[in-house]
Amino acid sequence: MHSPMNALLELDKKILLLLNGLHSPLMDEIMWFFSRIPVWIPLYVLLIIFIILKFGKKSWLIILVTALLIACSDQTSVHLFKNLFHRLRPSHEPSLEGLLHFVRNYHGGLYGFISSHASNTFALATFLSLLFRKKWFSWAIFLWAGIVSYSRIYLGVHYPGDVLCGALWGILLAFAFFALYRKLLSILNQQNTAKDAGH
Repeated sequence: MHSPMNALLELDKKILLLLNGLHSPLMDEIMWFFSRIPVWIPLYVLLIIFIILKFGKKSWLIILVTALLIACSDQTSVHLFKNLFHRLRPSHEPSLEGLLHFVRNYHGGLYGFISSHASNTFALATFLSLLFRKKWFSWAIFLWAGIVSYSRIYLGVHYPGDVLCGALWGILLAFAFFALYRKLLSILNQQNTAKDAGH
C-alpha cells in the first residue's frame, strides 16, 4: 500500500514528465533565457533605479534589506534544504534516465529540493509587492517569478514540488524581511525625530 508521501512523490514525477514533455525548439530558447541568472541583472538595475526615484533617502535601507533577503533565501535554500534533504534532481534520478528532455545538456547540481531560483524570485517579488503596493507591478513581477520558476521544471532540473516549496519559502522570508524593514524604518524615523527636536 502506497503512503500519502509516496503518492505525492509519484504525482510530482508525473507532472514533471508532462510539463517537461511540452517542449519545442522555440520554448527551449525562451526557457533557457529565463533560467539564466545573468539575464536578470538589467531587471535588478531597473528595480534599483525605480526604488531610488520613488523612495529617495529611504532607498538605501530598502536596497540593503532586499540584498539581505536574497542572500538569506539563496543560502537557506541550499544549507537548510538541499544539503539536508538530499533529494536528487530529476536530471540525476536514475529512474528517470532517458525520459527527460534537456536543453544544451544542462543537468544542474546533484540536489534539487528546494529550488533556489523559485525561492529567490518569489522572495523578491513578494517583498517588492509589499513595498510598492501597485497592482500592475505585482502582476508583472509575479509573472516574471512564475516564468523563471517554471523554466526549472521545463529544463528538467526540478520537480514541481521543488519549485512550489521554494516559492513558499521565498514568500515566507519576504514577509519576515518586510517586517524587519518596517521595524528598522520606525527606529530610523524615531532617531531623526529626536535629532530634529534637539536642534
